[in-house]
Amino acid sequence: MFDGISGDAEDVVGVLTERIEARFAMDMDQLKAAVAAAPTADPGATDLVRWHGLLVEAQSGLDRAEDDLLAALETQPSEVDDPTMGLAHRVNAAVTVRDGRAMVVRWLLDPDAPGKKDLAAERLARLRPRSGPAVQTSAPRRPAGTPGSTSAWRAGRPV
Repeated sequence: MFDGISGDAEDVVGVLTERIEARFAMDMDQLKAAVAAAPTADPGATDLVRWHGLLVEAQSGLDRAEDDLLAALETQPSEVDDPTMGLAHRVNAAVTVRDGRAMVVRWLLDPDAPGKKDLAAERLARLRPRSGPAVQTSAPRRPAGTPGSTSAWRAGRPV
């Protein structure tokens, strides 16, 4: 099973894609089509499709960065020049982006992930209709004959 983000780059996307497909019992193309047809039907599926797309995009960027770095390294003498070092930094940044997006996909796939229980309760609370204002919006009525009129307050005497 996939425990971390490390490992072969293709495996990261492949393993997460398999987990998404297993969860929804359909391949990614079918899931994308279902989400496109009804984006609000299952917010979890919509989020996963969106972040999976971002993950695939990040993986493509990483692949291009690695290809550029390898091409530059093939032409280098024994010492690496600054432009090639810049390509190496671009690869590192692309790995970070890809791994971050993979972590989001993993979090979205895990129903017991930290913060999910509270998040689900918060979403449920927002969807529940309220019967009235959450805070009292008017001053309470005083029974007739109760001391403490506003004229006494204005005169500087405590109520």
